[in-house]
Amino acid sequence: MSDSIRIVLVGASGLVGGEVLAEAVGRANIRMLALGRREARLPTGATMEQVVADPAEWGKVMQQFRPDVLISALGTTIGKQGGDKDKFRAVDFNLVVDTARAAHEAGVERCVAVSSANADASSRFFYMQVKGEAEQALMKVGFKRLDILRPGLLRGKRVDDPRTLERLAMVASPFTDLLMQGKYRSGRSIPARTVAQAALALAQRKAAGKFRHEHDAIRRAAKELPQLAE
Repeated sequence: MSDSIRIVLVGASGLVGGEVLAEAVGRANIRMLALGRREARLPTGATMEQVVADPAEWGKVMQQFRPDVLISALGTTIGKQGGDKDKFRAVDFNLVVDTARAAHEAGVERCVAVSSANADASSRFFYMQVKGEAEQALMKVGFKRLDILRPGLLRGKRVDDPRTLERLAMVASPFTDLLMQGKYRSGRSIPARTVAQAALALAQRKAAGKFRHEHDAIRRAAKELPQLAE
């Protein structure tokens, strides 16, 4: 995975997106562009580019940058949107899918998208239903290669985004994870850093196809990313 690669990252201000930026630092083969609606906090030592623009302009930015891969770490919660399901859908479906289409129209052939464990368009749970619908739409965009990551509870420190129930779940995760066996294993918690490492590793795969990666597959992919010397 030594070939140079140009990556555009959307969702850089979120938990996984921030970890993607951090993991890209010091990797000479990666040229990263963080593209968002607001400025993201860049990690120490970062040399990547950042563009803040309205989503309607993201396609034009990508046409100028000419990335090889889109990493989409976009996402919010219903709670953060004040319980408004329409606002949640506007991000986790509309913005996710519209950005993917804009990337494809700009010539991007590969996409790595962060979804959720148990995403299912037919789910009776709204969150999982929207995630599943977004996955279905991404499958139809036309990317030469599409990797969908489906992590369970993300472990990591969020900045300016308090999620009380999530923090409590993280505290309990060492015990609850042990109970998740068999078909429930995919719902185990996972460090956001591991998901980011998997995203960067998968972004460098060129074989065509559409793939979904759950807990164990995400961990395996993360191990493919070369470790940098301290």
